[in-house]
Amino acid sequence: MNSEKLKKLVFTGLFTAMVFISTYAIKIQTPTMGYIHPGDGMVLLAGVLLGPLYGGFAAGFGSMLSDLIGGYMFYVPATFLIKAFTAIIAYAVFHQAQKQLKKIAKIQDYIGVVFAGVIAELFMVIGYFVFEIFLLAFTTGTGLDTASLAAGTAASLAGVPFNLVQGLFGVLVSSALFPIIQPAYRKLKA
Repeated sequence: MNSEKLKKLVFTGLFTAMVFISTYAIKIQTPTMGYIHPGDGMVLLAGVLLGPLYGGFAAGFGSMLSDLIGGYMFYVPATFLIKAFTAIIAYAVFHQAQKQLKKIAKIQDYIGVVFAGVIAELFMVIGYFVFEIFLLAFTTGTGLDTASLAAGTAASLAGVPFNLVQGLFGVLVSSALFPIIQPAYRKLKA
């Protein structure tokens, strides 16, 4: 195995651990049975720094482990996909923003992280909203009939404000840590 591939795997493992720990160990419970945590900041940083494949895996797997160990079994597959795609979207938006912001180089990375975080976290909110409609329709109703879907939608809507707060918290964490982690990551990667 070449040293570049080994470094990618090591960073993937580190970010997986950082996502897991910051999601599982530090949380504020919400009335909708969910929780707010700094893990989304690590999800965004994993995507921006590691790229879509490794960052997506670290984000999805670390978040999924938190749900698995934390007792949120129904959420495990959805969390893996939603958080992986959140990281992938953060990567894509960040790198597109960098191309567009080259004229203001001093703050292009910071603006890119904030913009990427906002777009990616909106995906997270929508992803959980849609997933919870079906989860709640199946677990509280009779399946996919109109009444169950309506009840699932109403219940899922209750979680949207908390997921928005979670997303904002993730953007704040990633924006605060990016100027610290990015230079260290570049040095170690070189």
